[in-house]
Amino acid sequence: MTLTLDNQSQIRESSLTQALRQIQQLNSKIQELEQQHQDYVRSQQNLIPAIAEICVSPMQEIEALRILIYRGEAACRRYLRSVLVKQREGFLKI
Repeated sequence: MTLTLDNQSQIRESSLTQALRQIQQLNSKIQELEQQHQDYVRSQQNLIPAIAEICVSPMQEIEALRILIYRGEAACRRYLRSVLVKQREGFLKI
C-alpha cells in the first residue's frame, strides 16, 4: 500500500514538474514573440519619416504606407528606392 501511494505521488509530482516546465517554455516563447513584435513595429515606425521625406506627392505617400502595411518593410524600402531613382532621373532631364 505504501509503495502504491509513493508511486502515485511520484507520478503526480512528475506530471506537475512537466506542466511547470511547459509553462516556463511558453512564457519564454511569449517573451520572444513580444520582442519580435516590438522590433517589427519599431522598424515600421522608422520608415515613416523616410516616407514623408522621399515622397513628393500624397499619392506616393499613400502607396508607400499601403505597401508597408500589406507587404512589409522590405517591399516598402524597394518602393522608396524606386521613387528616389525616378526623382533623380527626372532631375537629370531638367
